Amino acid sequence: MGKDEDAVAACIVCGMGVCMEHAIYELTPIWKGDYPVRVEKDIENLKRILCQPCHVALKENW
Repeated sequence: MGKDEDAVAACIVCGMGVCMEHAIYELTPIWKGDYPVRVEKDIENLKRILCQPCHVALKENW
């Protein structure tokens, strides 16, 4: 994202380190990890940390 900051978390989808400003922490569906992207309802209702690009990709497929 053009910043040199310490990572506070890693994206659950791609593993990219994210800083506090760019980390997205919210309830997300389960991404099965294959293509085309398949998402399934998360029955555990866990919040997960995502980077901004993965968040956009998941929102497009909800």
